Amino acid sequence: MQHLQVLQVEVPFSRPSTPRSHPHQIGFVGLGNMGYLMARNLAKHNAAHTTGSLPLLVWNRSSDKAESLVTLVGADKARVAKDLDEVAQLCDIIVTSLSNDAAVQSVYEQFSKSLTEHPPTRNKIFVETSTVYPSLSGELDQQLSSHPLTHLVTCPVVGPPIAADKAQLLLLMSGNYRSKKEVAYLFIPAVGRKAIDLGGDIEKAPTFKLIANSMILGNLQVLAEAFTLSRKTGIDSDRVLELVKDIFPTPIHANYANKMATGQFDGSKGFAIDNGIKDAMHIRRLTAEYDSPMPVVDVVYQHLLSARAIHKNDTQSEFETLDWSSLVAGTRVAAGLPPFDTNENAVEKED
Repeated sequence: MQHLQVLQVEVPFSRPSTPRSHPHQIGFVGLGNMGYLMARNLAKHNAAHTTGSLPLLVWNRSSDKAESLVTLVGADKARVAKDLDEVAQLCDIIVTSLSNDAAVQSVYEQFSKSLTEHPPTRNKIFVETSTVYPSLSGELDQQLSSHPLTHLVTCPVVGPPIAADKAQLLLLMSGNYRSKKEVAYLFIPAVGRKAIDLGGDIEKAPTFKLIANSMILGNLQVLAEAFTLSRKTGIDSDRVLELVKDIFPTPIHANYANKMATGQFDGSKGFAIDNGIKDAMHIRRLTAEYDSPMPVVDVVYQHLLSARAIHKNDTQSEFETLDWSSLVAGTRVAAGLPPFDTNENAVEKED
């Protein structure tokens, strides 16, 4: 009985009540840092656990990442779509994981055009996992609902790439209940560990994702200030990292604290700073819309901008793009320290 209770908490939806007579054709659009890992896990899990499963149909703006994924998992588990029209026409469930609102809007406009030219004859579910401003989700829903048998589920994910790699993402879901059941059954445990149902209002999940990111950004700022003060007072960063692991024993704290301690700000392996700035802008817009101040996000936004500006002028940087944990550069510069050099001698206060 206790085991059943745990399942009810972790997976709020049961298996869809009427299994389909044919396997789902699943499509995945957007193979960035998160999307690539999600698509890989989904392709492997679907092939291993679905009788007669079809290869995951993948599309990415740069085809090399799609081809790389197929090479990694095998042609029996994934194949590259020739274009977005093929994804829209062939797939029963289409997952999108894109970098920003403009990319999401552009892709869904192409989907809508394809559905207008070739109206669906069976149910289609679009699953939008990107972090976007909530009102955009409403616009997408209105756009897709004009096509027969077409539904949208907003399902932004919470967690860094390391969580995506291990299929430990937190899934935030809103939209049509029957469609959410389909998506939850598909995604857990293939992509994530738990789904949180935000109801039928399509904008609630994207709103909740921004609230989640405000907490992550706030924690990044606190860590950045602690590492900066430790350097000013002559305490080694390794000691701070050890302390973080002792008093905040969570993977997300340890992951970002380690990046700040070691200067490993490679945005290609983490969460790119441009996306962090975009998310901070969305959060600030949301707080203005609802008259609900978040001063820490205002500070974070400025420090992210500072880190990106400094990086653009740093011809010696080993990273093409920065991880958002590099916001520590803003606190360091404000304290009179070099922005990214973590190997310098600590600054000790004179007696």
